Amino acid sequence: MDDQALIKSFLKDDRFLMLSFNSYNGLGLGTTQLYNHTIVYNHKRHGEFKLGKRTYDFRMRTTFPENFTKEDLLVDMLNNISELAEDESMIISALYRNISNFKRQALENSAMLYEKIKTKKTIKKIYAENVST
Repeated sequence: MDDQALIKSFLKDDRFLMLSFNSYNGLGLGTTQLYNHTIVYNHKRHGEFKLGKRTYDFRMRTTFPENFTKEDLLVDMLNNISELAEDESMIISALYRNISNFKRQALENSAMLYEKIKTKKTIKKIYAENVST
C-alpha cells in the first residue's frame, strides 16, 4: 500500500496533505539537509503515529492547501523553521536575497491563511526592507 492510500485509510478521509522537509531544498534558500520525517496536515488527527514501517507526524490544521505552490512551501518552511537542522539566520538571509523569486501576492495570501504570527511578521519585514519588490 502506498503512503497516500495508507494515510487515507488511517484517517478515513482524503482531505490531507503530506510533506517532507526535504521539499524545502527546492526553494533555493540554501537548505540541503535530508530528513526522514513526513508531516501529514489533516483535519482529524494530531500526534506521531507509526503506520507500517514508518512514523508520520500528523498535524491538525483548520486550513491547508490542496497542493503546495512554492509560496505555500515557503510559508510552511518559515512555520517550521525551528525544527530544521539549518541555521535559521542563514535561511532568513537567503530569503532576503531571493525574495524576488516568489510572487508577492501569492506569498502574502498564503501567509494570511497558513502562517504563524512570527512567519507573517517575517514576511512583512522582508518586504518592508526590500521596497524594490
